[in-house]
Amino acid sequence: MSRQQQQEEESVPADGGSDGDTAAPVMATPPPMEADAGTELVFRSVDAFYDEFLSQVVRRRVDGVHLAWCADWWSHPEAIARIATLWRAFEHLRLDPALGMSHWWLHHADPHLAALMDPRTGPFTLCAGPDGHSTEIGPLPGNPSPPEMWDHPAFSVDAAEAADTEAEATAAEEAGTQGPGQ
Repeated sequence: MSRQQQQEEESVPADGGSDGDTAAPVMATPPPMEADAGTELVFRSVDAFYDEFLSQVVRRRVDGVHLAWCADWWSHPEAIARIATLWRAFEHLRLDPALGMSHWWLHHADPHLAALMDPRTGPFTLCAGPDGHSTEIGPLPGNPSPPEMWDHPAFSVDAAEAADTEAEATAAEEAGTQGPGQ
């Protein structure tokens, strides 16, 4: 089992669902956000980015019919992943004085917000009712795939590393059989 598969199994409860907590499920943590040397981040965290920028700038009539949103957005893994992505892209693209923010809006914010706020298919679909936040939507269904299906460098870092190791061993073996001067 790969390290990534182990982390994913550890991050999901055995029943595949929530343990009843209102907090978001444990997810694989992305690497820390770091600014380039000498560049300060505008927002030091995802929640600061959401509270101080995104929720203040993006204003929509959220009615559950045309657009959906959940006040407990941080309880939805997809929302966390998308908003963290928006934050990272914002911090990077804001440094481009010409088209950075235009690029951020058109190619990052607009598609992510459309996916999040879709009242039919978004993660907040069931949160728009009178009861507010709902955890009834579970993860996408999926049956285990045959492991050998992913034994190709295009699909697996482990397979790529194994192919590199095999190529190095073959090259070393060929170099060793030829000997000096052959």
